[in-house]
Amino acid sequence: MSRYVSRTSRWTLPRGKLPTLDIELTERCDNCCIHCCISQPIDDHAVQAQELPSIRIRRLLEEAALLGCLQVRFTGGEPLLREEFRDLYIYARRLGMRVMLFTNARRITRGLADLFTRVPPLVPIEVSVYGMTRSSYEAVTRAPGSHAEFQRGLSELDRQQIPYVVKWVVLPPNLDELEVFQTWAGTIPWMTQPPNVNLALQLRSRRDSEERNQLIAGLRFDPKRWGTIFAGEANAKKLEFHDFCRRFLGPQGNRLFDCGFGDTPCVDAYGRLQPCLSIRAPELTYDLDQGTFVEALTEFFPALREVKAVNPDYRQRCARCFLKGLCDQCPAWSWTEHGTLDTPVDHICELAHEQARAIGLLIDKEKGWETADWKNRIQNLGKLEKRDI
Repeated sequence: MSRYVSRTSRWTLPRGKLPTLDIELTERCDNCCIHCCISQPIDDHAVQAQELPSIRIRRLLEEAALLGCLQVRFTGGEPLLREEFRDLYIYARRLGMRVMLFTNARRITRGLADLFTRVPPLVPIEVSVYGMTRSSYEAVTRAPGSHAEFQRGLSELDRQQIPYVVKWVVLPPNLDELEVFQTWAGTIPWMTQPPNVNLALQLRSRRDSEERNQLIAGLRFDPKRWGTIFAGEANAKKLEFHDFCRRFLGPQGNRLFDCGFGDTPCVDAYGRLQPCLSIRAPELTYDLDQGTFVEALTEFFPALREVKAVNPDYRQRCARCFLKGLCDQCPAWSWTEHGTLDTPVDHICELAHEQARAIGLLIDKEKGWETADWKNRIQNLGKLEKRDI
């Protein structure tokens, strides 16, 4: 559940190189999850007709391989809905790529598990879990029978000893099952670190449904409760957490992209190249029908890395806030929430501030952009008086 341990250092790729690539095989899904920011109905034939043809995906995999791509992540929607999944999987492995698969496991059959045994993906499969009981699971997925199919899929992976890890999203139907999930996750042989737990729910990434956005916003986790949980995490791993804060906390400044922007690009289900898996803003998207990976990596994305925030609220708050390492604020969040790239998102701002207060970096009602002595606070983390939680 540790948000901080999943963060990586900031780095930039050599020009024109592409060690990893994400490919969304479809936005369609056999679940209809209450919180999902992207999924389209499984039987939406109009969406299916627009999906990138298998032959085009093969050509993109070849281009990526020529750029040194060592790993591809197949995601969605539910990537196993693509009838050509087996062929695309084998093709990527023949090109020498590891294959990371994001799935709900409902469509992992005995035959597919046998394939993963004969041709291993070389990285653990990532399985989303939505509840520990049928009632909680299907209250999230809104798909009758989905819990039984999920369990059957995991049993096939277990039968063949195919490595997998699990992740969780905190939602009202499963809120009281978090500890049960974490305990169970700890029994999975391939879980070498605590499972990823998502609390910050992103709105529809294509800004395509105000009704769905209102539903998702109503499901969001209470920041104050998260602060209490986070304090327990931090106290359990003090040395690791203190080192993280010293390395990654500090103001970002006015640059919007203080990350590996464009270094791990994503081809969406329709052949558009995004700088990362999360962002769909048209001005940040590259049309691969009009160009190549090399042009995107060496010209298009590098130019965008220099874009600076112009929103006065962002420049006053986010650019000056030392809590950046604890905060998910980025153009992807701003786009889905407000349709801009540099408008602060209050929900994730509150989550970050509650974390900081819980561990003693801030006092009550203090803001991260108002803190002049933030360097001393980070340096002395662990010596500061914690709030009573």
